[in-house]
Amino acid sequence: MAGDKVLEFTDDNFDAEVLKSSVPVLVDFWATWCAPCKAIAPVIDQLAEEFDAQVKIGKVNVDENPATPAQYGVRGIPTMILFKDGQIVDQLVGAVPKNQLEGLLQKAL
Repeated sequence: MAGDKVLEFTDDNFDAEVLKSSVPVLVDFWATWCAPCKAIAPVIDQLAEEFDAQVKIGKVNVDENPATPAQYGVRGIPTMILFKDGQIVDQLVGAVPKNQLEGLLQKAL
């Protein structure tokens, strides 16, 4: 469900891949049964291409990895949380337009 540039984050690799990343990271919390998650997936893929090398973009399947969404209070999906230097910069909930996600990413650059 993700493009080549979109990474898969799990409860096991979240600390190493996201919190200890040297570049900002956009995390998309999603599930296979979530229609808005599927609707926003192509936008996430496009952003991963456009911001390649500047920002790491990946997804956490909330059904397969329940600990991480619980840790960050994710109650609705899709939820996109932007991390920089291990800290939350901002977050968006819902299938938001591409320009809103681009604005979110610009905050970390």
